[in-house]
Amino acid sequence: MNILQDVSLQAYNTLAAPARARYFVAVSTDAELREAIQFSEDKALARLILGGGSNIVLSSDYNGIVIHLCMKGIESSEVSPDSIQVSVAAGENWDELVQYCLAQHWYGLENLSAIPGNVGAAPIQNIGAYGVEISSVLHSVFGFDIDAQEYRQLSRNDCELDYRDSIFKRALRDRFVITRVDLQLSREPAPVLSYPALLEAMGDGEPTPERIAETVRRVRAQKLPSPLEVPNAGSFFKNPLVSEQVYHSLKAAYPNVPGWPMTTGYKVAAGWLLEQAGWRGYVGEGNLAGLGTYSHQALVMINPGRRLGSSILQLADQITASVQAKFGITLEIEPRVY
Repeated sequence: MNILQDVSLQAYNTLAAPARARYFVAVSTDAELREAIQFSEDKALARLILGGGSNIVLSSDYNGIVIHLCMKGIESSEVSPDSIQVSVAAGENWDELVQYCLAQHWYGLENLSAIPGNVGAAPIQNIGAYGVEISSVLHSVFGFDIDAQEYRQLSRNDCELDYRDSIFKRALRDRFVITRVDLQLSREPAPVLSYPALLEAMGDGEPTPERIAETVRRVRAQKLPSPLEVPNAGSFFKNPLVSEQVYHSLKAAYPNVPGWPMTTGYKVAAGWLLEQAGWRGYVGEGNLAGLGTYSHQALVMINPGRRLGSSILQLADQITASVQAKFGITLEIEPRVY
């Protein structure tokens, strides 16, 4: 294990926000992770567990230790003639995993194509797209419980997955480090076409998993810029959950508002709210120069000027205030702020 000091984090976050870490270590094994955490305990340091950096805002330099998860490896075992369990190390790239599984004819992840980030973060966010969430295929996770000082496995139910939420954002926040994710996939295609935009984009022809993945990639590319080309963190705001009363009031005033019934209330499309509030294609000026929102999707905040995280949050505050003023709905940002 090689602990470095005063390391730039700009290349480790997809928003390309400039920031520095007091200490930085890349860990590739469970033993190295335990050692890095012990180092942080001995020196009473704050910890930032970092994967692909696609869901964070670095608001300032990090006066602690950044532990970069670099575990690699994919293993599989047959559960039944129609089912396969795939165990994936946390440091594997999510989209590369989706492509790998499709090549093996293991199905269930195709709707989740082209999502940036690493595998370890997927259960934390309960990542979802085009009618599918990882909760539908998650079997369990394995990781280090910092408080208990031991590695343990959590079942899907233990993870308490919900819309963009999990136990790792609540009771186990900053306590449990996921090092492996176990997925249960199918050898038989089971297309999920419940998302209207995906169904429309598919057009005619058989909805094979390969065609679904290809279509998802094409649709996402139209709406979301690659972080390699334009620094961004994907969808910056969550789709808000509102009460049935609020939704019907909104629907009466704006008949075209996209909304989906949930267990409690309705989920409203944050991108639609932002576009109606005039934020699509925003180009920052003055103290917000170098920041903006994507021309094809207001939900995506971009940072072509490589501005500081504090400026990114300043723009986010302005956006949420305008949506609150226009619709009476409070937006939450998706990425975690450090």
